Amino acid sequence: MEENKDVTIYDIAEKLNLATSTISRALKDHPTISSKTIKKVKKTAEEMGYVPNTLAAGLRGNKTNTIGVLIPTVTQPFLSSLISGIEITARKSGYNVIIMQSHDSYEEEVSMAKSLYGSRVSGIICSLAMKTIDTSHFQQFVSNNIPLVFVDRVPKDFNTFRVIIDNYAAGYKATTHLIEQGCTRIGHLTAGSKFGNLYTERMRGYMDALKKHGLPVEEELIADLKTVTYEEGVKSSNKLLDLKNRPDGIFASGDIMAVSAIQCAKKRGIKVPEELAVIGFNNDPISQIIDPNLSTITHPAEKMGQMSAEIILKSIKFPKKDEVKEITFLNTEVLVRESSKKI
Repeated sequence: MEENKDVTIYDIAEKLNLATSTISRALKDHPTISSKTIKKVKKTAEEMGYVPNTLAAGLRGNKTNTIGVLIPTVTQPFLSSLISGIEITARKSGYNVIIMQSHDSYEEEVSMAKSLYGSRVSGIICSLAMKTIDTSHFQQFVSNNIPLVFVDRVPKDFNTFRVIIDNYAAGYKATTHLIEQGCTRIGHLTAGSKFGNLYTERMRGYMDALKKHGLPVEEELIADLKTVTYEEGVKSSNKLLDLKNRPDGIFASGDIMAVSAIQCAKKRGIKVPEELAVIGFNNDPISQIIDPNLSTITHPAEKMGQMSAEIILKSIKFPKKDEVKEITFLNTEVLVRESSKKI
């Protein structure tokens, strides 16, 4: 396949049927050009992948053998393992990795995406920021045949590769495990209303497991955290444990939330797991440090990173247009430890 040429002001002029001089002035916010035309020109330039920076434009003509990785943070154990899987796979094929953090900010994610595009990456792997709803800033990659893979936190309606686990099945498994341990009143710590379908799907699995086993779905047992932090986990756990008819089991959508539930219970003299069985999600290192050790759901982070990089490398080697993009589901398992063993 012929390599893409740089997008120039001539290409933008042809698309909009305007003079190149008009395009040039519009891109520089020249006062002789109307705000409506400036807006239209800049929008088209962005969609076409125009790079105004001279150095960046020069880079676009060359292969950089670099894969861009845009993630919320490098501090989460899951994301650190994801990066490891990407980097090991990329380096085996002679590719380097650039890592950028959005810090869960939509604005930073937009800025980082533009920076990666300007750096002439050969492909990009992204786990979305929690506050991202509009994903149009990734169109510049697709429009210029730069392979794009979303991993773990993925958009619903963007036609590109996705590497995810079956969050619904994982939530169902976790809740079913607690039911099998004799729990009949199971609380759920989630962040579903704030941070997209990842947590929503886990909650849907939780609800369906209850229904399947003839248990009611009770709104007072579902705690929706403002942020996925230990502090918010403590607040929400205490609310559940303050209930007149408190839960005898808790499924938390993240290990940090589950740890907060265990510690809140212990401070109140509630025995874990005898009086409160707890299961988390991710199998973070903290799950084996907390006492009792935390039951959790495996989240194959390194494998997800490896698979994401493999898709990028394959797409670079064998580029195809208008193909149906695959959604890859990876299996999860229940890791049973002391925190949920009632039987």
